[in-house]
Amino acid sequence: MEPRQSLVTYLEELKADRAFMERVTYMKTMEATAGRYLPFPAQMPKRLQQAIKARGIDALYRHQALAFDQVMAGKSTVIVTPTASGKTYCFNLPILSHLLEHPNDRALYLYPTKALAQDQNSELLELIDELEAPIRCFTYDGDTSPTIRTKVRKAGNIVITNPDMLHSGILPHHTKWIELFENLKYIVIDELHTYRGVFGSHVANVIRRLRRICHYYGSDPVFIMTSATIANPQELAERLIEKQVSLIDDNGAPTGRKHFIVYQPPIVNAQLGIRRSATLETKQLASRFIKKKFQTIVFARSRVRVEVLLTYLRSLIRHELGPKSIEGYRGGYLPTERRDIERRLRKGEITGIVSTNALELGVDIGQLQVCIMNGYPGTIASLWQQAGRAGRRQDDALIILVASSGMLDQYVAERPELFLNQSPEAARLDPDNLIIAVDHIKCAAFELPFRQGERFGTLETEDILEYLVEERVLHQRGERFYWMNDAFPAHEISLRSSDQENVVIVDQTEIPNRVIGEMDTFSAMTLLHDEAIYLHGADQYQVEILDFEEKKAFVRAVDVDYYTDANFSVDLSVLEEDESYSNDAFSVARGDVSVRGMATMFKKIKFGTHENIGSGPIHLPEREIHTTGVWFTLPATSASSTELEQVLEGVANSLRRVAPLYLMCDASDVFVVPQVKATHTQKPTIYLYDRYPGGVGLASSIYKQRSIMLRAARDSIETCPCQDGCPACIGMVGLADEKERTVSMLTEMEKELS
Repeated sequence: MEPRQSLVTYLEELKADRAFMERVTYMKTMEATAGRYLPFPAQMPKRLQQAIKARGIDALYRHQALAFDQVMAGKSTVIVTPTASGKTYCFNLPILSHLLEHPNDRALYLYPTKALAQDQNSELLELIDELEAPIRCFTYDGDTSPTIRTKVRKAGNIVITNPDMLHSGILPHHTKWIELFENLKYIVIDELHTYRGVFGSHVANVIRRLRRICHYYGSDPVFIMTSATIANPQELAERLIEKQVSLIDDNGAPTGRKHFIVYQPPIVNAQLGIRRSATLETKQLASRFIKKKFQTIVFARSRVRVEVLLTYLRSLIRHELGPKSIEGYRGGYLPTERRDIERRLRKGEITGIVSTNALELGVDIGQLQVCIMNGYPGTIASLWQQAGRAGRRQDDALIILVASSGMLDQYVAERPELFLNQSPEAARLDPDNLIIAVDHIKCAAFELPFRQGERFGTLETEDILEYLVEERVLHQRGERFYWMNDAFPAHEISLRSSDQENVVIVDQTEIPNRVIGEMDTFSAMTLLHDEAIYLHGADQYQVEILDFEEKKAFVRAVDVDYYTDANFSVDLSVLEEDESYSNDAFSVARGDVSVRGMATMFKKIKFGTHENIGSGPIHLPEREIHTTGVWFTLPATSASSTELEQVLEGVANSLRRVAPLYLMCDASDVFVVPQVKATHTQKPTIYLYDRYPGGVGLASSIYKQRSIMLRAARDSIETCPCQDGCPACIGMVGLADEKERTVSMLTEMEKELS
């Protein structure tokens, strides 16, 4: 048999391929780095040292040894090093060392997903088996059988779970977990950077409830947190757990050589600034590597894009490798499907995997050689997390970023040094978001009565408790507030969505009907409306009925050559202004806003050509949220309403493009609404608002960073090669001199509002 070609050799062939290189706008090789090591700490038991040595490890990476010393000294710690740098040992080694000496003590491990928890449990069990120690380790999640649950509660030295299960399955039943809470010495929070925005704000409140219960049982555990590289790990950690935290960010792990390529699809319409579809280019690139049997991961930014790419790749590769050699991976797949895919990836049975950011996290998926990103992931931190999934065994890895025609992608593609040299973004959360905090105060009152004057973490509770008494949720007796409702509050609160309940997707193609997935209600308005094409595992389903009240979407299998994309319209009004700054005729303000949104119509997009082949109306109720926003007010001008509207659109689109770069959020987390004559200001106004009820701190960050963002928005337009403006810079085809007018307005705004 002919030996398989090496990645380095094939990369040299690509460099000689003129058609390929014409589309490469940036190429850089990051050389391998040597590891830095420290000897095993003296405090580490000999039997644990021997077990580690049996794995071929004779010394610890520098950050692992430093973390061991900090944790054993009783200091809560956050460790920040790149993907595949051995962060797991930073908490497993000190915790196992402690449990070997104190077999009755306990530890709680929190992972953001069930898949990651299951994966890490397997690795930890292997190490415990090698120690031949009476340390019992269990996973506790929604899939844990009732017979095992009692054993976990009574006998688990290490309990591995996720925030959702802690929130609804452990804390409300703390009286069954007395052994855990009385003896809890360590709490591990892995993948800290994922706890941002709405999810992070919820989890911060779950931690408040956890610490409250620990205090009730007389324990004060040490927190050990690990994170991918972000700008503010210590700040985020301390905001999440509301304790002082030590930071370790001195990475000692070796790194393999990485080849990084920015790939620009060719321009197909120079006047409109439109490039060939990034999805079609990604399909062609991925098929080249998969056919050569390089294990390849393709990251796409949405579940629809995952399914579209999966459909394309399976049709291309079916005859060479067979359809099961390529799989999809995203939220909404059932747990059994995901576990099977993870297992087959580790065993090398899958050559290509198309995933959302669900595989960004540290699930062990074996040896991947190529990572292709279908569009910029949204943050620098996510980009490096995704890139880190390739070459995890210190071998050569190839990372290709395929830029779309989108404004954010083009901004990043023209400035690759932005993510190669700039530090990653700061992660933000707001545990004091009133909507979120009130929900968790209800949960906390169910768990333990509140005392008058008691704080919830750092939050004052007096007004909230009085409000809940008025609402007949709590009952005050003396100086204590007791839960008095029949409902079980935790079951009504989702940590991962601003909505309380997801929409269940029911396949009624055959009898009996079966549940094939779920989706949050916000996304369901544009992805599960009547007549939408729902893609799942490269199979197509048409939505026959979306029962929005019952939170069910009924679908049926179809075979069509298109998918659907929906439009969403919004109307915005200001409720209250919290702070403002004005200079001359320009002003900027921050405060509470009301946003009314409605899905209005959908388009049918043909596979292959991506042309619009039809449309239809969407009949769903308007949805209103109260959130936080920032608004820029501009002076009224003598320009025509058409010219003014175009300038406002250009400024708004450029701000929307750069905002995610500075806020560490998804592009869909910040919405922009320009108004030629706003009701609130009676002047031209541009609103940027946080899509989550109550907001999670994004508006405040925009207000503080407005000078940087206005400068970046202006720069993104000035460096675009078009003449009058295009979709890649001002978001549309401009009128004559439109680009110049938009740059001029941004320059003036920066000058007056800095």
